[in-house]
Amino acid sequence: MSTPRTIERTFPAVRTTEGGGFIVHRPFPTRLLMDFDPFLLLDEMGPVDYAPGEAKGAPDHPHRGFETVTYALEGEFGHKDSAGHSGTLRAGDVQWMTAGAGVVHSEMPDPAFVRTGGRVHGLQLWVNLPRRDKMIAPRYQEIPSASIPVATSADGKVRVKVIAGEALGVKAAIETRTPILYQHFSLQPGATIRQPVPADYRVFAYGLSGKGIYGEGEARREIGAQTMVVFGNDGDAVTLSAGDEPLEVLLLGGVPLKEPVVRYGPFVMNTEDEIRQAVIDYQAGRMGEIAH
Repeated sequence: MSTPRTIERTFPAVRTTEGGGFIVHRPFPTRLLMDFDPFLLLDEMGPVDYAPGEAKGAPDHPHRGFETVTYALEGEFGHKDSAGHSGTLRAGDVQWMTAGAGVVHSEMPDPAFVRTGGRVHGLQLWVNLPRRDKMIAPRYQEIPSASIPVATSADGKVRVKVIAGEALGVKAAIETRTPILYQHFSLQPGATIRQPVPADYRVFAYGLSGKGIYGEGEARREIGAQTMVVFGNDGDAVTLSAGDEPLEVLLLGGVPLKEPVVRYGPFVMNTEDEIRQAVIDYQAGRMGEIAH
């Protein structure tokens, strides 16, 4: 029999602006929680409705030493980089970008979307790279929605999109540098899932919509959306339940790297000297530039 983990803490997402002024809800990093090893940041972008001409994005910016995972829920996310790579993420698509030694990246809405306007909703997760992988060559894994594995529970009340890891007998298509799970659960009213999680993973849930009921028995707690629910390491499963309305919730976890983290904006390394070198390399143009 599996043992459900109990809730250790909750962190409400903080509303802030990022990039060119788009709204994000951020559970971390904040004043209360700097990181959640091996994760560095989680931003829920929107949901926001843009009138024609209003859509915003993040102009050219560098990255080194970690990975960015962009998951589009609604609308479109355009992107371009200094290696000549460009494309558009649409609803349900995932881009797993390993910045490694360095890349200059921009995330701007497509001109057609700017003209028409519309709703934008998505997520960006920053995943730290272990020391051994900080300076690897940049890499992209772009997975269209139709190629992301999906599974449904036997009673048909729980659906999961498996971005990383394994759930309901289905394995992710994306390869990760360290062991990670990233799963999007959709629960119908009254539905429950007990999802196994490896003992050495630190795990949290993040509600997108609906009130979630987390844990079991006397440890059960009802928690609203846009809140990070951190589970203790006292079990080998996590129980997610929906109340009287549908629940959309992310389950994320990974094996902690337990390495020094030195951050300076878009650079995340292990030492101050490595950060200084990253700044020098970027200013010298060694991370390239985006052709506009």
